Amino acid sequence: MKKLHILSLATAVTLLSTGCGDDKRPSDKAPTDPLATKAIESGLKAIPNNSADIHKITNNPANPVTAEKVELGKKLFFDPRLSKSNLISCNTCHNLALGGDDDVSAAMGHKWTANPHHLNSPTVYNAVFADRQFWDGRDPDLEKQAQGPILAGPEMASTKEIVIDTIKTIPAYLAEFKKVFGTEEVTYEKATAAIGAFERTLVTPSRFDDFLNGDATALSAEERAGLETFIDKGCTSCHSGYALGGSMQPFPVVKPYKYANVGDFKGDANGMVKVPTLRNIGETAPYFHNGATWDLAEAVKIMGETQLGLTLKDDEVSKIVAFLGSLEGRKPKVEYPVLPAGTSTTPKPDMN
Repeated sequence: MKKLHILSLATAVTLLSTGCGDDKRPSDKAPTDPLATKAIESGLKAIPNNSADIHKITNNPANPVTAEKVELGKKLFFDPRLSKSNLISCNTCHNLALGGDDDVSAAMGHKWTANPHHLNSPTVYNAVFADRQFWDGRDPDLEKQAQGPILAGPEMASTKEIVIDTIKTIPAYLAEFKKVFGTEEVTYEKATAAIGAFERTLVTPSRFDDFLNGDATALSAEERAGLETFIDKGCTSCHSGYALGGSMQPFPVVKPYKYANVGDFKGDANGMVKVPTLRNIGETAPYFHNGATWDLAEAVKIMGETQLGLTLKDDEVSKIVAFLGSLEGRKPKVEYPVLPAGTSTTPKPDMN
């Protein structure tokens, strides 16, 4: 049975900030296993076992992660009153109980509006490791990304005024704002900075990280074979780094994408698309930017064809899928927050 190592968010952030209280996984050490060395040399990176080192990677100096800010951001992440209808929260599309996404092909928003480009909601778990945010990479970090969906018509359909007025008319939120930011002045940017800080804690170390961090027994024989295949076939040319993804790459490269007619998304101005993280990939179907397939094996085959120009054999696909299973991570314990009560002046739901 897989052993889980879970901390409460408040405790985890305190530990990240101080470097104390690391869990009981094997300590980081240079790997002696040749396959682990090969993986690192191919560009794969392990989430550290040391909390202080994780904090160095995930913290934003321009928006320092603190326990108080994370707690405020968590409440705002789950608060549907930031939306026009009072029904949609960040967690609606990035459900932390469902792998950090919504398990539908195209994101659904205000008045059951599907994303007009048929874009799939990416997972928020480990999003902190991505070089850019959104499928077209238009935003540089989680704080900036958090500003978009709240105001987008097909998503939360809100306004900055609704968000600010909601927070300003809830005394408990004002008290938290003063504690976190040193002032009761509420701005949209501060609210989304708190949400971004919370999202920076949503990191899920896995057995794969244990393997790269020196535990040669962390992967099964089949998973080891899959990792070797993954490297040898060239998958790490795009799926590398801490996220095994997160950079901007052309898509498709060699052959047309089988499901290109689902939606009209073509990437950014240069045809570049953000590479999705492979962490927890077994929990985040459907796959690709347009959520066109629910079959992970098919997704692996398509990637071989479109990006690498390879026709992967069934046994090669099976090995890679087995390796991807080792990326299922240990989730942080997120307790659903009890949100502070509104007042008579808090903005009311608008379903139009």
